[in-house]
Amino acid sequence: MAEKVTISTVAQHAQVSRQTVSNVLNSPDVVREDTRRRVLDAIEALGYRTNRAARQMRTGRSQLIAVRIEPTRDGINGSVLDRFLHGLTDAAATAGYRVMLYTAAGPADEIATYDDLLSSYELDAFVLTGTDHGDVRTEWLAARGVQFVTFGRPWDNPERHLWVDVDGASGTAHATDHLIAAGHRRIGFIGWPAGSGVGDDRRAGWARAMRDAGLEPAAALDRQTPDGIAQGESVAGDLLRGDAPPTALVCASDSLALGALQAVRAAGATVAVTGFDDTPVARAVGLTSVSQPLAEAAAGCMDLLASALDGDHAALGHRIGPMLLQPTLVVRQSA
Repeated sequence: MAEKVTISTVAQHAQVSRQTVSNVLNSPDVVREDTRRRVLDAIEALGYRTNRAARQMRTGRSQLIAVRIEPTRDGINGSVLDRFLHGLTDAAATAGYRVMLYTAAGPADEIATYDDLLSSYELDAFVLTGTDHGDVRTEWLAARGVQFVTFGRPWDNPERHLWVDVDGASGTAHATDHLIAAGHRRIGFIGWPAGSGVGDDRRAGWARAMRDAGLEPAAALDRQTPDGIAQGESVAGDLLRGDAPPTALVCASDSLALGALQAVRAAGATVAVTGFDDTPVARAVGLTSVSQPLAEAAAGCMDLLASALDGDHAALGHRIGPMLLQPTLVVRQSA
């Protein structure tokens, strides 16, 4: 059995006193930077973990955060938040926190779940996903002084609360630029109905890239539909039967893109297609897709939340404030 790593073990490894190790863990502002770094390096090298019960007694907190499990939908884009949850769980464990999962059918049901969870458990905070305009969930939590961070922007006011997001407009702009560089000029867009923050952002990236290249985004090539494979196939089929069909399609999700690919193949056409989220299905079928840095987003959420809860972000060098991350385009056979 491996020998248990204690504060004394860390102190010996870093050649400091036990009190210095304790100060690094609990009052890092009183420790010189070079000493603090040496102790942190020793903690990482030895795999030392603080005693959870002792920390709870010291801070008066449960070290427990809650996050919702998203509906599975078509099983394709639902995998995005599955990967985010895995990253969040890993990041939380590293920071000394645990994650509680819950389900909710909609905003009203989720708020009712907040009330129930806060009455039943000593929760420290929530991580919210799927933000939209006028998000009543964040208003409810803020009004009650409950700490939270969102994976997704507060679309009405970016300064309203702590958040981490991925620049969707940048992602679809990259996809559009890639298609333009390949010689395409009639590039269509298949996205969600107007009014959703994420969907509008992704559509804006396509339109911006088209205009930047001197190509006016044609309204006739811009289609709106609920997310899904069948929906993507239907609207793509309509576009392909038009008088001036597109030679390429930028889609707001991999589900829509997969449907578009099916329509393209059924029509026997040669049309490039890109998706968004780089799901396992995209990799399996050779779909060019925008990949989100989900592990980085999850770590960012936990970093902001732990910093806000611990109140030590200045001393620890953590960043307190919104974090907008950049996606990457993964090019495959479809485009």
